[in-house]
Amino acid sequence: MLALPEIETIRRDLDRELTGLRIKEVTLTKTALAKRSGGRKKFIDRLQKAKVTGVRRRGLYLIFRLDTDDVLVAHLGTGGQLRRHANRDEVEPDTFVTLTFTKNGQLRLVDHVGDAEFFVVLTDKLTTTIPELETMGMDLLDQPVPWQMFGQMLLAQDAKLKALLTDETVIAGLGEMYSDEILFAAGLRYDRTPKSLGPQELRRLHRALVETLHDAAKHRGCTLEGSHYVDVHGNHGGYGEYINVYKQSNRGGRPCPRCHRQIQKYRFRRKMTYYCEQCQI
Repeated sequence: MLALPEIETIRRDLDRELTGLRIKEVTLTKTALAKRSGGRKKFIDRLQKAKVTGVRRRGLYLIFRLDTDDVLVAHLGTGGQLRRHANRDEVEPDTFVTLTFTKNGQLRLVDHVGDAEFFVVLTDKLTTTIPELETMGMDLLDQPVPWQMFGQMLLAQDAKLKALLTDETVIAGLGEMYSDEILFAAGLRYDRTPKSLGPQELRRLHRALVETLHDAAKHRGCTLEGSHYVDVHGNHGGYGEYINVYKQSNRGGRPCPRCHRQIQKYRFRRKMTYYCEQCQI
């Protein structure tokens, strides 16, 4: 699953490159994608001749504003890519949607896993169509949250830190990797609870969260082994070389960069968590 830094990287590129472009032609090769738009014909008709007026993000959802009553929504799942191409470029396998603009090429949806979503919805029906948008938690790449407010919101929760960081209703879009990296940067174990944290620990967690997300976005996301993530021009994210703990115990026993002890892994909530026993307390 892609996380906030990857989706934000894609959003910034698309907002810069597509705003002001008008859709000339729509090609759809996977009919099932059009189901939420009312079927294949409605999907094509609602997009053809529409102009993109901006691209915003809510959590992991990309929302293309149009000069009609509709918005185009994309969720890339675990294997989706949104790729910019010239009209003449060869079409690669698993390309399911192509938007051809009146100028400046195409946007293609490529989905190597098959769980991406790409649909059109009335602007005023967006939150009823995607109800999780209403319950989505803090998005610290979208809107700054002071650490005192962050601490108050966290202290109202009754769960382990790793569970909270991966709960979309508390904090949007972190995923397994970034939550492990944030906890390492903060020096906190995955199984601590908010009520066990002192003010300085809460402040440290807030700083680690903000800095990790912004650093990852600055490096245009992270493409790990087995990941399908690329930006809109097909380039891998550059944040992978800054990963400290996530899956390091699986990579030839790479040690903790602080204390040089072996990174540990533990099955937590049916997924593996990576941490340093010495540096995270």
